[in-house]
Amino acid sequence: MDAEKFRSILKGGEGVSVEFKVCQKSPGDDTYETICSFLNRVGGDIFLGVRDDGTVRGVPNDSVQKFINDITSTISNPKNFSPTVYLAPEHFVYEDKDIIHIPVHSPSEVYRYKGVIHDRTNSSDVKVTSISAITLMYNRKQNIFTERKVFPNIKDDDMRFDLFPKIRKMILGKYPDHPWKDMTDKEIIQSAGLYSEDPETGKQGYNLAAILLLGKDSTIKRTCPTHRTDVLLRKYNVDRYDDRLIVETNLIESYPLMLGFAEKHLLDKFYLEKDQNISLRGIIAREMLINSLMHREFTSTYFAKFVIEKDRMFTENANRAAGAGPITPDSLEPISKNPIIAAFFRNIGYADELGSGTRKLHRYVKLYSGKDPLMMEGDFFKIIVPLNDEYSFDANIGQPKETTADVSFLSDTESKVYRAICGGSVTTIGEIAAMSGVPERTVRRAIGTLGEGGLITRKGSKKTGKWVQK
Repeated sequence: MDAEKFRSILKGGEGVSVEFKVCQKSPGDDTYETICSFLNRVGGDIFLGVRDDGTVRGVPNDSVQKFINDITSTISNPKNFSPTVYLAPEHFVYEDKDIIHIPVHSPSEVYRYKGVIHDRTNSSDVKVTSISAITLMYNRKQNIFTERKVFPNIKDDDMRFDLFPKIRKMILGKYPDHPWKDMTDKEIIQSAGLYSEDPETGKQGYNLAAILLLGKDSTIKRTCPTHRTDVLLRKYNVDRYDDRLIVETNLIESYPLMLGFAEKHLLDKFYLEKDQNISLRGIIAREMLINSLMHREFTSTYFAKFVIEKDRMFTENANRAAGAGPITPDSLEPISKNPIIAAFFRNIGYADELGSGTRKLHRYVKLYSGKDPLMMEGDFFKIIVPLNDEYSFDANIGQPKETTADVSFLSDTESKVYRAICGGSVTTIGEIAAMSGVPERTVRRAIGTLGEGGLITRKGSKKTGKWVQK
């Protein structure tokens, strides 16, 4: 590895695909747990001889080859790794210090180290023990679309064919010459890929996508019992809620129910675009809710959420993650998590082309609240939108101001964490890490420094509270 590339990695710090290990004696369990978690996530690069904060210490020169031999023998031993794996550690010198680089790929198998599955979350290795989390991992690794699961025993009587007049009206309102306009209900179902054949058994039937879109509530409960969205208003009673809606019906009717809740509790600020008044509230809520309905992993036991708080709102749902970390318009790589459902949403006018939602959110949230949204990819996908009822783009009211506190004594890393906290829309260590671009372990150290320096304070309970600017 050349010095310039390594210097750039050091500056970026640890993350979902970068890990530093001091490793002065020999590679320990923590090194192999990271290898396992990288194999199970998106791959990455491990550097031995580097502290957590990016300080290069180097490994002992006389131990380099021994370390490499230990690594290759451990990962190829079936008593340690199941299945065994081949990696090629490499040695290079940086500023007269010896570094060992372990490049890790991401195969299609799920790996165990000493019988334990490890996964990567931001800059941490975590043990995976729950059946639902392991299932999600297998689905992700094998590129399984669970929406395609076929249910041969589901009959026409289990479906909501009474929705088709509404569906046709939505289609023709958006696309007057749509090919579906002259099709029968059954022909639309076939064309949309909602009735398919199980490749293993050869049996035909409605798939999970069809049931979620068009199934009766009882049918959905029978085939996908964890399908639910908790919709909460939590502005004053932050430990419970001020208003609540539980949505467990089909996806076509779920969206207007959730949108109505958002319209009830969010300000609809005036905004002119090309001499036309548009609803910023409607655009932002639409993109958040459609994303949550269209791209969630429905087989997870984790209930989806849409929560409106005093200074932010967010959606959170289980996800078949393609990567991990924050998503921006520049880093966006559009991937449909449920292509059948997504295509149906586009045909009825609920959704636009793949990836447009991210760009719209970044554009219109800035106009609505004066700050940027945060989108975090992982096994749980989260969209966080800051709220500021006093802010008005048109009237130039409530423009965000820079803090007047003296922060010149802070390091670059501490300044990034401080700015993320001052933004007001992040609460967890993971969210602060994503917003600041700083590894979680470093965020924890920085919070200690900022708290001792009197710049931040903890507000609210341990469960629902957050760090705020003092």
